[in-house]
Amino acid sequence: MAKYEMLYLLNSEMSEEAREAEIKKYADIVTSMGGTVENTDKWGVKKTAYPINYKTDAFFVLMTFEADGAVVAELDRIAGISGDVLRRMITKVQTK
Repeated sequence: MAKYEMLYLLNSEMSEEAREAEIKKYADIVTSMGGTVENTDKWGVKKTAYPINYKTDAFFVLMTFEADGAVVAELDRIAGISGDVLRRMITKVQTK
């Protein structure tokens, strides 16, 4: 299993309960497919560099996890269909 980071931007107008449910959904995907979530950093609402879907701010979340490539593909697929995720980026962490 490799180590990955997923940075995703959620709609800042979501309620606190809906935001927590969305964050938990991605962590549950990792654990249900045999991976482990190491850390989930909630950076809060920040300005974006440019408007995304006419929005100029978003709630930033960074999740660090260990999993197989199939988990990465599933996370990307689910985040792509979610209307609350404005942007997402999954990168492999290089270990030395």
